Amino acid sequence: QVQLAESGGGSVHTGGSLRLSCAASEYIVKCMGWFRQTPGGEREGIASIAYDRATVYIDSVKGRFTISKDIHKNTLYLQMNNLKPEDTAMYYCAAREWFACATLKSVDFNYWGQGAQVTVSS
Repeated sequence: QVQLAESGGGSVHTGGSLRLSCAASEYIVKCMGWFRQTPGGEREGIASIAYDRATVYIDSVKGRFTISKDIHKNTLYLQMNNLKPEDTAMYYCAAREWFACATLKSVDFNYWGQGAQVTVSS
């Protein structure tokens, strides 16, 4: 059972930056991803990173967000630059039990962190 714990959330103004971290209880070898959810909204996949570091992003964050991982620290990251008010949400990291990683569907991921709040004010 993989355990995930996010950190690094907070409040910034429009145009600011934040870096989220996700500490994993075991070796990050397969597929990891970041999701976000607003109150009353569906959980939205933002980015995923495969075992070979291949990445997938949704269009709204391309060029602003970067997903990466440090396998020696068992940690997943999400660098968020040029933040906008519409980025305000609870952010979750997730792990998938299979190597195939070209997916941003929440149903395809098996393990989840508790979430970190990101708030962007104008």
